[in-house]
Amino acid sequence: MKKLVLFFSMLMCSVALSSSSLPLDTVDYVDLDRYLGKWYEIARFDQSFQKGCTAVEANYSLRKDGDIKVINTCRVGSPDGEYKEAEARAWVVDEETNAKLKVQFFLRGIKLPIFAGNYWILELDEDYQYAMVGDKSRKYLWILSRTKELDEKIYLELVAKAKDLHFDVSKLLKTQQ
Repeated sequence: MKKLVLFFSMLMCSVALSSSSLPLDTVDYVDLDRYLGKWYEIARFDQSFQKGCTAVEANYSLRKDGDIKVINTCRVGSPDGEYKEAEARAWVVDEETNAKLKVQFFLRGIKLPIFAGNYWILELDEDYQYAMVGDKSRKYLWILSRTKELDEKIYLELVAKAKDLHFDVSKLLKTQQ
């Protein structure tokens, strides 16, 4: 019985300390006008909806209703591979910082938070030249840059920060450009 109690106690401790239960801070403030535009994906946690994607770009623009239009593109298999495009709608959920957004690819005509994923800006260069995006579950992580290549020193600093934030950085996949 003692072994069983010890096992369940350890299990509960591990659940309580899981990374998704840890707090996750975003940047203090995002000027959305400066954030809009083209971003190149430098690295990501691979997801089923991005399998095989290379040369990944995200383009953000303002919609007439004040939300953000998202156009994600990639090439499948290689930078010369088949072109894929996905459109989404994003909106701010934390108006104090503008650093927490929801992104919805399905039924974009209306906001349906149940179909939207979290997009939390965790790191942002003061000149808006690179960013790191993820969410509290720590299942999603992207490193983005305004240019196709990011200085290796900056990349390693972002990876170190992600590790400090309890992301499993061994899952990071560098994006082929």
